[in-house]
Amino acid sequence: MTDRYDTGMAVRRKVLGDAHVDRAEATKSDFDAPFQTLITEGAWGTVWASEAIPLRERSMLTLALLAATGNFEEIPMHIRACARTGATRQDVQEAFQHVAIYAGVPRANHAIKLARQTWAEMDADD
Repeated sequence: MTDRYDTGMAVRRKVLGDAHVDRAEATKSDFDAPFQTLITEGAWGTVWASEAIPLRERSMLTLALLAATGNFEEIPMHIRACARTGATRQDVQEAFQHVAIYAGVPRANHAIKLARQTWAEMDADD
């Protein structure tokens, strides 16, 4: 593996947690292994690993972009990651308000619903 892969895996574990990454790695197949390498090197080893923007702000950007583009499936995962990146519930609410203004109220509303459900699950686990 490359240095970028190793860096990406370290950042991925820092943001998403060992349990999440271990589950993803355990289900990796020959078919999706190249994709997993791509996102580990590109997303985690390049974008998330950059020190130009702190992890807290990256969480807020990621959540806003996911909501704005209607890619809701990954919102719960990134809500959970906020506990590791330092993005607060208020930070997330502010990001979703931007989504409402710039990308549409229905998308922000659905993202808020997912965030509330995820926080309720997290609170129940504590």
